Amino acid sequence: MVRSKIFVVRRPNHQYRSRVLFAAVTLGLLLFAGTAAAQPVAPELGYKLSRLATPVQAPDFELKDMDDESHTLGNLRGKVVMLNFWATWCPPCRREMPSLEAVYQEFKSEPFVVIAVNEWETPEHVFPYIGQLAVFPSFPILFDRDGKVSQAYAVKGLPTTFLIDQKGMIIYRAVGGRDFNHPEVKKLIRELL
Repeated sequence: MVRSKIFVVRRPNHQYRSRVLFAAVTLGLLLFAGTAAAQPVAPELGYKLSRLATPVQAPDFELKDMDDESHTLGNLRGKVVMLNFWATWCPPCRREMPSLEAVYQEFKSEPFVVIAVNEWETPEHVFPYIGQLAVFPSFPILFDRDGKVSQAYAVKGLPTTFLIDQKGMIIYRAVGGRDFNHPEVKKLIRELL
């Protein structure tokens, strides 16, 4: 005699479906919260620049811009120069770029200029990066492809910025990202003008 087994498939009841739905929603929320918590929050940019105990002569240099035109620091005598060393792979460099443009725009009718010196990269690499920024920089971007200018300035990390007076002396330095559009930074620029 052969017995057959009959399997009865039961549809899940309402309580079971509610529990599964609750578990799925809870798991989704936990995953979302974990992902949101894992996103690092960038600290605010500082604004302090360190005054050099003894000002030093800014090393002169000649570098080319994106249009292959040469620029020399010596030609900027009589102007206050904000000299910024940066690279596209540097997150604080990206964050401070709009404030460099803002301060450049505010003081462009004065004897003041911002110069951004890109380290070790090519115009072909930098140009698309610049296009991704919230604000397109209108100040000169120069290329230090072999790093010799950054060595002359003893740049140890990016970004590094120098504030140079009208006589070509380095008066202030900042290592790390800064908000150059801050009133305290603008006050330093005005004092040098």
